[in-house]
Amino acid sequence: MKRIIVRFLTVVGALTVLVFVLGLVAGIAARIARGGVPSPAVLEANFEAPLAEYVPDDPVARALFGERPSLRDVLDALTRASEDRRVKGLIARVGAAPLGMAQVQELRDAIRRFREHKKFAVAFAETFGEFGPGGNAYYLATAFDEIWLQPSGDVGLTGVLAEAFFLRGTLDKLGITPRLDHRYEYKNAMNIFTERKFTPAHREATERVVKSFASQMLRGIAEGRRMSEEQVRALVDRGPLLGPEALNAKLVDGLAYREQVYDKVKERAGKGAKVIPLMEYLQRAGRPHTRGRTIALIYGVGGVQRGKSGFDPVFGELVMGSDTVASAFRQAIEDKEVRAILFRIDSPGGSYVASDTIWQETVRARKAGKPVIASMGNVAGSGGYFVAMAADKIVAQPGTITGSIGVLGGKMLTTGFWQKLGITWDEVHEGANATFWTGTSDYTPAQWARFQAWLDRIYDDFTSKVAEGRRLPRQRVLEIAKGRIWTGEDAKALGLVDELGGFDVALRLAKQAAGIPEKEEVRLKLFPPRKSLLEVIMERLTGREPQEEEAGMVALRRALELVQPFARRVRMLDAARAPLAMPWP
Repeated sequence: MKRIIVRFLTVVGALTVLVFVLGLVAGIAARIARGGVPSPAVLEANFEAPLAEYVPDDPVARALFGERPSLRDVLDALTRASEDRRVKGLIARVGAAPLGMAQVQELRDAIRRFREHKKFAVAFAETFGEFGPGGNAYYLATAFDEIWLQPSGDVGLTGVLAEAFFLRGTLDKLGITPRLDHRYEYKNAMNIFTERKFTPAHREATERVVKSFASQMLRGIAEGRRMSEEQVRALVDRGPLLGPEALNAKLVDGLAYREQVYDKVKERAGKGAKVIPLMEYLQRAGRPHTRGRTIALIYGVGGVQRGKSGFDPVFGELVMGSDTVASAFRQAIEDKEVRAILFRIDSPGGSYVASDTIWQETVRARKAGKPVIASMGNVAGSGGYFVAMAADKIVAQPGTITGSIGVLGGKMLTTGFWQKLGITWDEVHEGANATFWTGTSDYTPAQWARFQAWLDRIYDDFTSKVAEGRRLPRQRVLEIAKGRIWTGEDAKALGLVDELGGFDVALRLAKQAAGIPEKEEVRLKLFPPRKSLLEVIMERLTGREPQEEEAGMVALRRALELVQPFARRVRMLDAARAPLAMPWP
């Protein structure tokens, strides 16, 4: 038996070595096949496609997200290219940017840094918002030194709009009664069920966000197009503008078709210039931040829940699992090479308990001598702010939605709905509060009092930890909390955020906190690690590229895209079984 085991292990070992060698050879062959970066080169980007903040190691997520690049992929490619003498410029398709405000600002910052290295950047749009708003896309385009518009295109620059729908009338017709409460009046996510229109607090908070967004866009467009803000505002009030009107107003530099613009770009880059897609360039040139002293990179993306991070295909949403993120922090704390932790967050909030679990690990990291720098994406509100508030520094874009320091919860009484369907319920129970969670019985006065105490406890804990983490007087926190959302720009003025900017600013602060010179190269190490070596080797051995999807998977993706909006609405009607920390409906 002993001899058999030894032989078996020998065979396994030999196969492992063979697999490793074949994988290595395959990797080298693939790199040779891709070739080097041509010179001169122009990078080509498509900013009409969505960018993922993060794609977890989840087979369904990988299949459904397909070849969608991440925001970090784009930032890394532009960072690498900015110092690459072979790269002369960038041509990007814009016009219908399905990107959040903070993502647009992150890209604008990256494009400006690219241009600072004496590179040109040209934006091309068929149209900015065909029969729809194109403000976000045009705002992104103004970071480029040239904007070209197809002759048939328009510039849908019409301002900023925030709409909210309310289901109270529908619930009344269905016989469903919301029994919800919050802390405090600005915690507006529950208003979708309890109101028919904006409450004064809901309107006040929303109006402030809209005004802040509009102001940021006006400033950015005015700077990019060398106009005054008053001139831009006047053009917005005239919008949407037809192509010739946009040209006369100097919102675009010329009217031309795609191939005409590409010819101009290649001529500008120099004789023999080649156009290379941005992601292909990244593969050929390699990522930055791969050597030097180590800074851990941890992602917290999606609704905060207990358990593992992953992807919910029915709702089309990522999940920030407290088990996964807490484990990542513990691994980074134990890794002696890690000098600091960059915690990238894009989350609307979620479970209070799960948020608290992650918060505790950020506190542990700091106590262990590992500074934590939080970098916020499009949204880092409520639970998304909770997990960040103990960081040494918090960085947000001016357009990041953050704050929402509050709590809400409750349940839906569904007896009236069942009666309309002719369905009746009966029950027996043991224990005075056994009916606490059911949707077929209202809270008793004692249960409602208990529920209020629960909300108070969570709100008190949340605000106390904000005061401690942000070094603010408790009374000041109580004034700016109340469940209210803020833009990053306003949050910085209130002391909830330290600096405005994106990934690059957070990395600079992480170096600073770790005592690493600003210009010194560092290694960004992802926690938890992406995949095991064996998994990577096996993928290479199969020769299957991610874009080679089965027809069935394509069909599944399209079906889920149709189902997801409806599924999200149904979930919102479900009884909130525990107090949640969510920033905005």
